[in-house]
Parts: sequence; C-alpha cells; structure tokens
Amino acid sequence: MTKIIPQFGVGTFRLTGQTVIDSVKNALDIGYRAVDTAQIYGNEADVGQAIKESHIPRDDLFITTKIWTENYSAEKMIPSLKDSLQKLGTDAVNLTLIHWPAPSLNISVAEMMQNLLEAKRLGLTQLIGISNFNIDLTRQAIDAVGLENIATNQIELSPYLQNKPLVNFLNTQQIDVTSYMTLAYGKVLDNDVLKEIAHHHQASTAQIALAWAMQNGYAVIPSSTKRDNLIANLKAQDIQLSFEEMQMIAALDQNAREVNPENLAPEWD
Repeated sequence: MTKIIPQFGVGTFRLTGQTVIDSVKNALDIGYRAVDTAQIYGNEADVGQAIKESHIPRDDLFITTKIWTENYSAEKMIPSLKDSLQKLGTDAVNLTLIHWPAPSLNISVAEMMQNLLEAKRLGLTQLIGISNFNIDLTRQAIDAVGLENIATNQIELSPYLQNKPLVNFLNTQQIDVTSYMTLAYGKVLDNDVLKEIAHHHQASTAQIALAWAMQNGYAVIPSSTKRDNLIANLKAQDIQLSFEEMQMIAALDQNAREVNPENLAPEWD
C-alpha cells in the first residue's frame, strides 16, 4: 500500500499568534508542504494566515486538523469543521482526525467516526483518521467506517515510548502511523546513545530521533520556532541509520508517555 500521509510535516502544538505564523511561514519557505494543527490548539486562523502569506498553491499543501472532543456529535461535527476551514482559509482540508477517543464522553467510536465520514462525503476533508486510539478503539473505528477510511493513527511515539503492540497492529492493517512528540518534549536530546549515533553521522540528536521514526515508517510533525531548527529537522530525511543503530535506539524504550490526559486517553496497550 502506498503511503498517503506526507512523511514530513510541521507541527503547531502549543504555538499561537505571531509565533505560529512565523514558524509555519518559515517552514513553508524552506520546503515543508504539510502542516498539522487542531481545533483545540487555538491557532487555525494563524496557520491560515501563514499559508495565505506564503503564496504557495493550495494543491501543493497537505493540511491536517483535528476535531475537538466537544464537537464529536452529529449536530456539532460538520459546523465545527466548516469553522476550521474558514479559519484556515480553505474549502477543504486534506486530513481530519478525531483528536482523542475521550471514553468519558459516552459517545461511541462508531458515532464519532460516522459523523467524520459524513464530513468526507460532503467534501470538507479529503481523508479522515484517528489520533490517540489504542488497538481496541482502532478496531472499532475500522468496523464503523471501513479500513479504507482510516488514513492514519496519530500517536505519541519517541525513542522513549515505542508502543510496539499498537504500531505492529497498525502495520498489519496498513494504517499509516504518524508520530507526534517524537523528541519527547526534548528529553531524548541529551541521551548518550543518541549522542553517540549523532556524532557518527555529524548530526544532532533531534535529527537522529526523527530519522529513527521515519526509518520505522512513521510520518513526523516536529515543531520549532527557530528557522535553523526547522531546516535541521527537514535534513533528518537524508540520514540513513544502520541496523545496529536502529537496534540501539530500540533498546531505549521506557514506555515513558508525555501526554496522557485524564478522561481523554484510552487504556493503552
């Protein structure tokens, strides 16, 4: 199955206002063509402004947003996505995800996924998918809308959180894996093993962590407010790690999760 999610994009989590405008404009200027945002980030309008000011043809871009938990119902899903599109300055996004399964909301996976599929049918989004779903919930999503309608599961993955059972399941289903928090809030940057590998490649530890993720077949969406870091992150695509180096990084797994909000997160595999 060919990959349908761009392997490299720029993330915008925790960035707002002029900070995110500058970050996205810099990213697009140096060659990024995929941008990841979400309703809850509160920056869709800023991202839209950055895209507009970049003057890059819409067809060249891949824009992802995520529906927030309060908008999962049939009454709110479509209006909320239309609001996102208006903020982003586009008629449709390329990918829309359910942001968190939020089991405490008492809305079934089938219901939220069917509401999202309706948005696809209406042409508001080219692709749909899920984020932060465990194996059981991913199965429920597949049952609800069909495997062909699950473009990706965007999950936290880093050298310190490798989530092998879930990743292996997604691979068997040929669902693209998108890794967020690939640098674990920067915690992996001081790791001695990554430093050793980085020294061998004359690279940064951030580049090594991103290269590891991409070599595992994951899409990555790192964010940065610094142009130099955005450039360096992009160059991670040029790094080829050896089998031995990949094994060294595999051994770093600590099942250390950075993002696990109560009432939103599932029981992890």
